[in-house]
Parts: sequence; structure tokens; C-alpha cells
Amino acid sequence: MIIHHIGQNNSILNKFIAEIRDVAIQKDSLRFRRNIERIGEVLGYELSKFVRYNNKSIITPLGIKNIHLPTNKIVICSILRAGLPLHQGLLNYFDDSENAFISAYRHHPNQDNNFEIKVEYFAAPALKGKTLLLADPMLATGQSLVAVYEAIKKQRVIDDIHIVAIIACTEGIDFIKSHFPEHTHLWIATIDDQLNDRGYIVPGLGDAGDLAFGSKL
Repeated sequence: MIIHHIGQNNSILNKFIAEIRDVAIQKDSLRFRRNIERIGEVLGYELSKFVRYNNKSIITPLGIKNIHLPTNKIVICSILRAGLPLHQGLLNYFDDSENAFISAYRHHPNQDNNFEIKVEYFAAPALKGKTLLLADPMLATGQSLVAVYEAIKKQRVIDDIHIVAIIACTEGIDFIKSHFPEHTHLWIATIDDQLNDRGYIVPGLGDAGDLAFGSKL
């Protein structure tokens, strides 16, 4: 797996990450969603440096200019529901992409801290010959990403895949390394080192889905 830790170098990205973590700011769900979206834009820009380009002649009002333009056919797939603002951020930059959506949630059959991942919904175009961007803001245990990947593989051919996450835990990164192809690219804004007994990233930011769209039953 090829890991790109974008937050290693200081940039305006630091401000967006700080605001989604800050308990005094993250309560504003509109601002929280917009910051997730802006982080998606930053990650999308960095990712764009690793796609294929071909030279094209562009006709301007005063002449012709040759410009290298991306040629990958991109499909953005977000994991519902927390992935939606991140999806939008990527779509803002890859604005001619196709789109896919998949659900994944933690099911606690014994009403304790043990859980399994349920995948119940998937809608996507054909993926063969295309670049799949799999968007999930929080890479905690890594189980959701692996469950989603296995579900997609049963229905579609995946040739090229990039995982886009905002906060990742080292444990989750190690887990997905053994389940995704070696050529998979992992794009991360920042990395935390701990999980609590409920499988949440520490210090993390809390529940990204609830912060973006409200609490659920």
C-alpha cells in the first residue's frame, strides 16, 4: 500500500483539521460539513498529481495552448452517511467523475463494545478500467473499509483504487494493508495512534456522521 500522509507538512489544512476536532467549533454542523468538504478538496488536489495526463491543444480567443489534462475515468464512492461531505469535496475538483454510494455501519448484536460491519446498500456504475476513490472520513479499526471493499469486489471489477480518509489510526492502517492490493493508494490528512474500547479514534473528533448530520437512534 502506498501511503500519502498530507498533514506531515504544515499548510492551511491544519486549520481545517483543528476546527473539526475542536469541541467548541465542531458543534456547528454546517461548519463541520464544510471543513470536511474543504479537506476533501485538499486531498483531491494532492491525489490529482498521481493520475494520468495527456497533452491537449486548447483553443483560446488569441491562439492555441497545449495543456496536460487528466485522463483517468474516476468514480467517487462514499461510505454513507459520514462520507458524504468528503465525497462532495472530491467531486468539487473531480467534477466530471461518476459517483457511487455504499452503506456500512457497526452492528452491536450483544449491545456491548463488540461489533460487526453490516453492508446493505450499494449503487455504482461499472468500475472496470476506471479509478475508484473510496471516501470515508474516519479510518479507525479499518473493518468498515475492508467490508466495503469485499462487498464491491463481489459485484464489480476494480482495477485501480485510492482510499481517501481524513483521520486514520495506525492500527486501522496496519489492518487494511493486509486486505487491499499492494498498489492501493491511501490518502490521509492526519494520523492518530490510539483506539478506545469502542473502536473510536483517540483523540480523533468523535462521531463524524453525527457531527455532520445529527445523532441517530
